[in-house]
Amino acid sequence: MGKVIKVKVVTSASKEKIIETEDFLKIYLTFPPQKGKANKRLLEVLCDYFNVKKSSLRIIKGATSPLKLIEVKDEA
Repeated sequence: MGKVIKVKVVTSASKEKIIETEDFLKIYLTFPPQKGKANKRLLEVLCDYFNVKKSSLRIIKGATSPLKLIEVKDEA
């Protein structure tokens, strides 16, 4: 079993960064929200952030929204 995190994505930013707030992670991506590019990059950034494989991450809700729920599975 893993955990579910709330994420707010800001696309087409000038640089990539992650800001932790009490309620969610605010993630700035340089990629535009077109054809899943931003979602793909989001998962790559979160892999590095949580030090997990891409297969351990899944967008549960909000694939087309800036507000997302991401499942982070524990790696065995």
